[in-house]
Amino acid sequence: MSYRFSSARRLSCALIATTALTLCAGSAFAASVDHYTLTKNGVTLEISAPRADIIRVRAGDPALPEDASWAVSQAVRAQHVPLNVTEAADAVTVSTGEASVKIDPNTLAVSVYDKAGHVVLADAKGAALQFDPDHLGQGFRLRKAMPVDAHYFGLGDKTGPLDRRNEAFTNWNTDNFGFGVATDPLYKSIPFVLGVDEKGQSFGFFMDNTWRSTFDFGKTEPDALDINVQGGGVDYYVMTGATPADIVQDYTYLTGKPPLTPEWALGFQQSHWSYMTQAEAKGIADRLRADKIPSDAIWLDIDYQDKLRPFTVNKETFPDLPKLVSDLKAENMHLVVITDLHIAAAPNAGYAPYDDGMKKDIFVHKADGSTFVGPVWPGDAVFPDFSRVAARDWWGEQYKDFVRMGVSGFWNDMNEPSVFNTPTKTMPLDNIHRIEEPGFATRNATHAEMHNVFGMLNTEATYDGVLKLNPDQRPFVMTRASYAGGQKFAATWTGDNSSSWAHLQLSVSQLVNLGLSGFAYAGDDIGGFAGDQPSPELLTRWIEVGAFNPIFRDHYQKDKPAQEVWVNGPDQEAIRRQYIDERYRLMPYIYSLADENSRTGLPLMRPVFMAYPKVVAGGDHLGGTDGYFMLGADLLVAPPTTWESPAAYKVTLPGSGWYDYWSGEKLASDSTMETPKLDRLPVFVRPGSIIPKQPLTQSTGETPVGPLTLDIYPGDDCHGFIYQDDGISFAYKAGHFLRQSFTCKITKSGLSVDFAAREGDYKPWWTGVTLLIHGQAAAAKASLKGKALNADFDASAHTLRIDLPDQAKAATVTIQP
Repeated sequence: MSYRFSSARRLSCALIATTALTLCAGSAFAASVDHYTLTKNGVTLEISAPRADIIRVRAGDPALPEDASWAVSQAVRAQHVPLNVTEAADAVTVSTGEASVKIDPNTLAVSVYDKAGHVVLADAKGAALQFDPDHLGQGFRLRKAMPVDAHYFGLGDKTGPLDRRNEAFTNWNTDNFGFGVATDPLYKSIPFVLGVDEKGQSFGFFMDNTWRSTFDFGKTEPDALDINVQGGGVDYYVMTGATPADIVQDYTYLTGKPPLTPEWALGFQQSHWSYMTQAEAKGIADRLRADKIPSDAIWLDIDYQDKLRPFTVNKETFPDLPKLVSDLKAENMHLVVITDLHIAAAPNAGYAPYDDGMKKDIFVHKADGSTFVGPVWPGDAVFPDFSRVAARDWWGEQYKDFVRMGVSGFWNDMNEPSVFNTPTKTMPLDNIHRIEEPGFATRNATHAEMHNVFGMLNTEATYDGVLKLNPDQRPFVMTRASYAGGQKFAATWTGDNSSSWAHLQLSVSQLVNLGLSGFAYAGDDIGGFAGDQPSPELLTRWIEVGAFNPIFRDHYQKDKPAQEVWVNGPDQEAIRRQYIDERYRLMPYIYSLADENSRTGLPLMRPVFMAYPKVVAGGDHLGGTDGYFMLGADLLVAPPTTWESPAAYKVTLPGSGWYDYWSGEKLASDSTMETPKLDRLPVFVRPGSIIPKQPLTQSTGETPVGPLTLDIYPGDDCHGFIYQDDGISFAYKAGHFLRQSFTCKITKSGLSVDFAAREGDYKPWWTGVTLLIHGQAAAAKASLKGKALNADFDASAHTLRIDLPDQAKAATVTIQP
């Protein structure tokens, strides 16, 4: 059911008796509807709610835009929470019970409130919504009020500070090689904003529009968020969850959660543009194993291809790619190959992708109807029209040989799309795409409309195609360009960064904002892709930080000195290996975060304010935390404020009782001084954490030998969990997984550690469990079901180690003096 209220209805009220007019001007109308539509001065506004805490606003002049989306599925958009509508002369109130909207019927100004009645997001004073503001016959401008204490995050991997306030950004996917620390735009367009005020109240805003847009967070007009979009219709969502975590979960409810990644993708990965021969690539893997540097994948950039043509192999330099795949698998390594979307325009050359694609009319057309041809790596190239299901299916079929070989992952680069030798760096905006997609009206669309979604549709085609070819194995796809919702198909990285301390520091804000924007699996090129050779200290530091990032890949450009882990001598290599080792010991914790992400949408790498939103009220730089990040809810990484400086710096933590990760020592207060040391990256553990760890392995494919260790850091809200499965297949969907929660509680007589009964039927690799309890002042006794357990106290480390058999069922370990 819907209800439409227009100026004509208000006129009819004015023509009837005075008593009836009073009723119309008061609260004469109340109803329950599934969406509410109001028209004023030719502009139509519609309010609906796909979920009780999410408000959707659509508007058009004169008609509403097509109800279609590349980001939000038909199933989600079809959900309509009942709306309670109350009309008065000066306001219309629309409520879901969890959120409400007040509309000024004279101006169509919109204010959204949460359940408690707090303003979540309101239109700015003055002209809040304007159509065709630049008099070009399309586009719109939207202005939202910016409270003085509000802070803004998201928009993907934009450069600049973590907080977007006082900055302005353009959403237009752009190949910006060697970008600077303030370059904009970059490779992705994710028009999602997470707002947090200094009371800790949060909101989310997602403008579902693929056209070029700008978001000005008070840079031009200090008290207004000014959004300009060059085409398409007004279609946005306001999320009213109380906390930042609620908002991220709301956003991924709308745009989709990343699928559970294959576990190997969380390991260390080595790449270069380019390993030029099969022997060189194999030699890199051999050296990693010989130096005992844990690792899981080797990447091949464009030079493995014949004449740089996608879906080919240079038989002279890579004479037997299937053998390389099998050789790597024998070392528990995976192979990832690049497959750019530009198909070489090579007629009469025996190049099947071009011949077949032309025969089937797969490629994007120019405005005059001819096939568009643009120069990229292989020379003249054509581009699949991914807005057509048939084109995406065709693209997916191109992977059949690679999948048959056993190639594990695929890298979609250059998919902004990038085109050489043109000032725009892309194809003409009047190129024609054909939208043939369920949920859309079949029609032609210009590249101006499709540009920002082109890379995401490329990854959708890759993911779906590889899945169809090998339905029992989780695909792994890496993309450079994407749009909101692209996290359903691919991991991502921050593109062609540079080897500089500034870029290392920038990586934290970029990856954190990507995680907030749905892309939980994100990384950067460790050591820097472009620029001069990184100093030994820079590469070492970057590897240290990368060990706590979601995606951990060392990658660098052609004609640059080697950047692998072992360069710069044994002392640097030893420090780097130490951090890579630690990542593999933490793999049970990291993989459990991947499981959590697949179920909730919460990112692996998070800002401190996600768990502690009141830090935004702590003064400049979010209370000093904008350069920190968290891996999950339990580990806080606090890099130096100035990487290249030897000066001591203060680390301020959100509350007291935190532990030093490396020593296990409990901090005496909520702050500590750090003097930079090359082999120490400050990492701290939340009091109340239970972190699962494993014995060191050389890859995720190697079975750990020894017990599962639960590192317990007593404190309030003490909990943790572990998730395990086979790491590669979809068997977990049939219940073949293991998920187990743990809690601990400080009691009057000591400490208790509770094991919950396991979910799933997956058999773990461990047969015993070690509890390592930190912050212990004295020896203690431990028991399980009335039987004594061995408990070893280490006075120097302040730890108590308790060994016990594996516990699949609910059980309690009691620790007493």
